[in-house]
Amino acid sequence: MVLMRTRHLLAVAVFAVGACVRPPAAAPAPERFVPVSGHLVIAGGGQLGPEIISRFIELAGGPDAPIVVIPTAGEDSLYPPNWNGLSLLKRHGATHLVVRHTRDRAIAESDSFVAAIRAARAVWLPGGRQWRLVDAYAGTQTERELHALLRRGGVIGGSSAGASIQASYMVRGAREGNTIVMAPGYERGFGFIQGVAVDQHVSARNRQFDLQQVVRRYPDLLGLGLDEGTAIIVSGTRAEVVGRGKLFVHNGRDPLADTPYTTLAPGEIFDLESRRKVSGNGEH
Repeated sequence: MVLMRTRHLLAVAVFAVGACVRPPAAAPAPERFVPVSGHLVIAGGGQLGPEIISRFIELAGGPDAPIVVIPTAGEDSLYPPNWNGLSLLKRHGATHLVVRHTRDRAIAESDSFVAAIRAARAVWLPGGRQWRLVDAYAGTQTERELHALLRRGGVIGGSSAGASIQASYMVRGAREGNTIVMAPGYERGFGFIQGVAVDQHVSARNRQFDLQQVVRRYPDLLGLGLDEGTAIIVSGTRAEVVGRGKLFVHNGRDPLADTPYTTLAPGEIFDLESRRKVSGNGEH
């Protein structure tokens, strides 16, 4: 009788733990690039200038556009409606800002939580650790509504962790630390941009070569690394570089290239489908 009771309690304990923990994601299969619906603003962390934030607000529809901010990558357990992290967008004119945050996947599945995203023209994902975004939102109604926002022509932007999570392959997802580039169980991002891996803080943290290990393992993936204060504006197949640093492009399909990556400066455009740099006016 005691043995049966012990087995029963153990089974209950295992069920409770399993119900609270996100199932490990399978390792991603190599994917092809798919033209982006809507617009993405993917920033490499650090101080972001008006050429990035004002462009995000403009793409959203202007200062009065409804914008949802999801700060879940950060360490705090609570983010109030007047969270001081909203100041970045406020300084550049945004007036209609709503904070949405939870670490409870049941809440992330609820209609009440996603209602603001359904009404939004844009979503901004600040920095932190991208595994927190995966644990809270991957596979939930929240993630599905973010994809729906893009399909209706909206814009999703993010910096640092909020940049890497946008890719189909997510780098630096390990809970143990952000020096681990490829983390089994945390390799799938939200996939707003398919067939791509996005790294950030490249020059500031000497990460120029880190994406090589990703594209060597998955040659069909395109590796995009961004300096601090630098972003790409992605629409359709084109990625325009804005800010003060560089975009580092790692193309695993081109193993005979003279250098492991190509760099683009602000104002230059990279075609993600053809994997070619194009001039600012769109001519090859």
